[in-house]
Formats: sequence, structure tokens, C-alpha cells
Amino acid sequence: MRSLPTHCPSCGEGLLTKRLLCPKCETEVEGVYPLPALARLSGDEQAFVLSFVKASGSLKQMAGLLGVSYPTVRNRLDEMIRTLERIEGERERSDE
Repeated sequence: MRSLPTHCPSCGEGLLTKRLLCPKCETEVEGVYPLPALARLSGDEQAFVLSFVKASGSLKQMAGLLGVSYPTVRNRLDEMIRTLERIEGERERSDE
């Protein structure tokens, strides 16, 4: 399956959602909607978040799943938090 593009291939600006389609009844909804923060993460970042949730937030379990040390997982989680804070900050600034 193709991944959802989150940035413009021409200029790199973050993309917005304009049209949604129901595959069952073909109802279409149009408008301009920002992508949710989690959808704006890279594929690897999304996989990390998914694994983290499945591990019930256990950094120890994540370390075992990923085959890395606990501090490495902690550092990766801290990076993820900073990334999500940056994404949320960008969204807040664009809402102004």
C-alpha cells in the first residue's frame, strides 16, 4: 500500500487534506483539514509509535522488541516527543 504523502514534492511545505471519500457509498466531503500529528510522522516514526502502544508504553519491552538498550529507546522516545511538539506548534501557528 502506498503511504500518505505529508509534504509537497515541489517545495516541501506540509500538505493539507482537501477531499475525503467513502469507498462504500462514494460520499465525498470537501474542505481544508490539517493532517493529524501522527499522520505527519515518517513511516519509521509511525511504526515506533505503533510498537510503543502495543507494548503498553513499556520501554523495557520496546528495547527487547527493537534489540536495543533501554537508554536508546528512551532517547528515541524523547526525539519522538520533540517531533510531535514541533508538529503541533506548526499547526497552532498555521491556525492563527
